[in-house]
Amino acid sequence: MSDLEVDVAVVGAGLVGASFVRALAGAALKVVLVEPAPPPEAGPQWDSRIYAISPASAAFLEAVGAWAALDRSRVQPVLRMEIRGDAPDAALSFSAYEAGVAELAHIVESGRLQRALWEGLAGQPNVAVHCPARGAVLGIGTDAATLVLDGGTRIRARLVVGADGAASWVRGAARIDAAVQSYGQRGVVANFACERAHRGTAFQFFRPDGVLAYLPLPDRRMSMVWSTPDAHANELLALGPDALCARVAEAGRHALGALELLTPPAAFPLQMLAAERATDRRVALIGDAAHVVHPLAGQGVNLGFGDAHALAEALAGREPFRDCGDPAVLRRYARSRAEAVAAMRTVTDGLHHLFGAKSATISAIRNAGLNFTDRVPVLKTLLVRQALG
Repeated sequence: MSDLEVDVAVVGAGLVGASFVRALAGAALKVVLVEPAPPPEAGPQWDSRIYAISPASAAFLEAVGAWAALDRSRVQPVLRMEIRGDAPDAALSFSAYEAGVAELAHIVESGRLQRALWEGLAGQPNVAVHCPARGAVLGIGTDAATLVLDGGTRIRARLVVGADGAASWVRGAARIDAAVQSYGQRGVVANFACERAHRGTAFQFFRPDGVLAYLPLPDRRMSMVWSTPDAHANELLALGPDALCARVAEAGRHALGALELLTPPAAFPLQMLAAERATDRRVALIGDAAHVVHPLAGQGVNLGFGDAHALAEALAGREPFRDCGDPAVLRRYARSRAEAVAAMRTVTDGLHHLFGAKSATISAIRNAGLNFTDRVPVLKTLLVRQALG
C-alpha cells in the first residue's frame, strides 16, 4: 500500500484538535484527522462537563465557524464573578461592566461545543477524517513523519500534531517526556436548579476542603465544580440527591438558595502536567497533550484554544518554501505559547498551594490579599484583562 501524503496529520479531535483543524480551513494544506470515535449526538439533558470560554477563545471559535453553530439558549454569559475566601469577610468581585467589556466569559456545554466543531469538519475540503482510527506507529524521518494507523493505513506527513489529551499517544511515540504531578484531588461536577436567580454571576468559594465553583447556566440553573481531596470527593459522590443538594448549598453559603439536582455527580482526577517541550522533529503538541493546569481558574481549555490558534497562525504565516515541519515554524509556535502557559501553570499551582495551606498566618495573609485586591480598581482591571485573553 502506498503512503497517503499530507501536510499535517492531527491525532485527536477533541475540542482543541478539532478547532485547530477548523482553523486550517483557509490554508492551502492537505490535512488528515485521526480520531477513535465521533462525539455523541447532543440530547436534551444538560452536560455536567462545562467550560468557561474566555472572550479571546470565543472570538477564535467564531472565526473557525463553530460559535455560530451553538444553540444560544444553552450558552450563558458571565457578567460578574464573586470570590469568597475562607474568612467570612474575605471577598473579591469582578464585573464585566466595570472592566468595560460585554462579558467576562461564556459558559458552554462541552458536548455541544464538541459536536459543533465536529459537524463543521464535513464541509472542509482539505480535510480527510479517519474515524474510528488510532495511531499505532510513529516514525520520524528527515523529510516527513510516517504515521501508521491501527488499521494499517500509512500516512506521510510533514507535521504530526498531538491533540490527544493528557495521556497523549503522540507525545509518548515521539519520546517527549512529561512531568506529571497529582494533586490528590478530584473535580466533582453536577448541575442544579436554583431557588434564586444567579443574574449571570459565577461564584467561587475557597474552603478548607477545596475550591467550590458555581458556574451559571441559562435560567435558574448552575453547574458545580468542587475541586476537593479524594476522600471528600468520594464522600460527595456517595451522597443521595437531597443530601448532596443540601451539602452544596451550605458550602456555597446559600448564595443561590435551595438547590435541586439535575444531573448525577461525576468526578475526574486533578493533576498538573508539563511536557518537556511542545515541539520536536516534525511533531507539535497542543492542549492537554502539552500541558494540564489546575482547574481553579477555569483556563485549561482556553490555553488549548490559544495553542490551536497560535499553531494555525504559525503554519499559515510560514514562508512559501518552508514545509509545515520546518524547525523555524515549530520554534515560532513554541515561543509564542511559552510565556502564557508557564504563567498560568505558576498562578494556578500557586493558588492551589496558597489556599490549601492550613496555617493561620497564611490564612490571614490570603484573605487580606483578596480584600486588598478588591479595593484596588487598577489591579482588578489588570487581572480581568489577563483572564479575558
